[in-house]
Amino acid sequence: MVFFTSAAVLVIEIVAGRLMAPYVGVSLEAFTGIIGTVLAGIAAGSAIGGYLADRNEPKRMMAMALILGGAFTWLSIPAVSLLGPSMDSTPADIVTLTLFAFFIPTALLSSISPIVAKLRLGSLDETGAVVGGLSAAGTVGALVGTFGTGFILLGLLPIRTIIFVVGALLVLAGVVVIVTGRGGESRKPDPATMVIVMAAGLSSLAMNSPCDYETDYACARVIADDDRAGGRSLWIDRVRQAHVDLDDPTHLEIRYAKILGSVIDAEPDGPLDFVHVGGGGFSLPRYVTATRPGSTNLVLEIDEGLVAIAEDELGLDYVENLDIRIGDARLELPPLETDGYDVIIGDAFGGDVVPWHLTTSEAAAEYDRLLRPGGVYLMNLIDGGDSGFARAQLATLADHFDHLAVIVPETPNVSPYNQIVVASDEPFGPFALAEETGVLVEGEELVTYIGDAAILTDNFAPAEQLKQSG
Repeated sequence: MVFFTSAAVLVIEIVAGRLMAPYVGVSLEAFTGIIGTVLAGIAAGSAIGGYLADRNEPKRMMAMALILGGAFTWLSIPAVSLLGPSMDSTPADIVTLTLFAFFIPTALLSSISPIVAKLRLGSLDETGAVVGGLSAAGTVGALVGTFGTGFILLGLLPIRTIIFVVGALLVLAGVVVIVTGRGGESRKPDPATMVIVMAAGLSSLAMNSPCDYETDYACARVIADDDRAGGRSLWIDRVRQAHVDLDDPTHLEIRYAKILGSVIDAEPDGPLDFVHVGGGGFSLPRYVTATRPGSTNLVLEIDEGLVAIAEDELGLDYVENLDIRIGDARLELPPLETDGYDVIIGDAFGGDVVPWHLTTSEAAAEYDRLLRPGGVYLMNLIDGGDSGFARAQLATLADHFDHLAVIVPETPNVSPYNQIVVASDEPFGPFALAEETGVLVEGEELVTYIGDAAILTDNFAPAEQLKQSG
């Protein structure tokens, strides 16, 4: 029983991040908030369970903890669905949402271990063996829940299905404990408890998922334009990641894509060799194919599910000279040919934050190695306020490239917005920027913008903490 409930707690912890991602994003803050809140639930459940087990009939308590743990596991779905839209990606909102959705089921399930200890301890002579055995069983169960969920379940079942099945198994286990319990008294599930259970189960089934697709890494939706027949927008979690026009691959709808297109257009005429760090909706490989026939596009994309979405709904099948490599881009960069590419486009995001290991000085050295003389590295990032992350990224790239600029809105505000970084070992531009896309910051103005920002390294790259949230 301790093995089973410990495994369930870790399943809940891992899927919590996926269930909450459409509302609070995928970031270090999200993982930290979830892990910390779940640990608080484990601590509270262990303490309260032990206290109550000394004062009540343990087996009955175990049954109720299992049944209610399953019910509140189900209730995490409506809790996240109803509260999530009002939440943001701030640490306070992440912890609040996790508390409402997952603290109670975690605490209930964590009460099982001290309850079982109460049942198992027959004398003080066996205390060490019993407590040690239960601790080992709980740890092994947690390992099975962790590896089983991350490596197997998430690839087989939708998030809400996993949660519903775990809740059902917990409720069933509690009922079995009740009906098979020893003793002369009648053992039947309490009617009030069963009403709660049925209401929880029905409410979880009634909540629709905000995802059209659940990939290994994202909750994705594809939304058709109202005013453009071929227009399709790709939303990943809570961020609009890309837009494509199935009828016109040269149409770039989103501001950051327009800027990247303008910089690409300023490159010398003729075909070029591109590396795209992140595929997303594959709007830029489509644009390159249409505007520069004969160009090659190598896309490094970690999420195979996004590639399938792009093929099914975003016209990816029509892109020529396209090579897609599935895997973490940082691991895919070293085998690539030195001086083998003209343009590298960094457009990879975890939520609305660039994965930190793609932002460091060591990663920048790889980009520099891969580019031919005069080649250009372009990076799309989102930041606002004092732009701490954007300034640190610029400081990092300045350590490797002689010429650097950033394109920001003409009237930036405190809210996060797309900033496009341009880096090369030779002068670049000029870029024919559309009036609404932004202004180029370079030279002394850029030096002032960077200020005293620190260089990001593999040893220290607090991307999430530097970035403006909200």
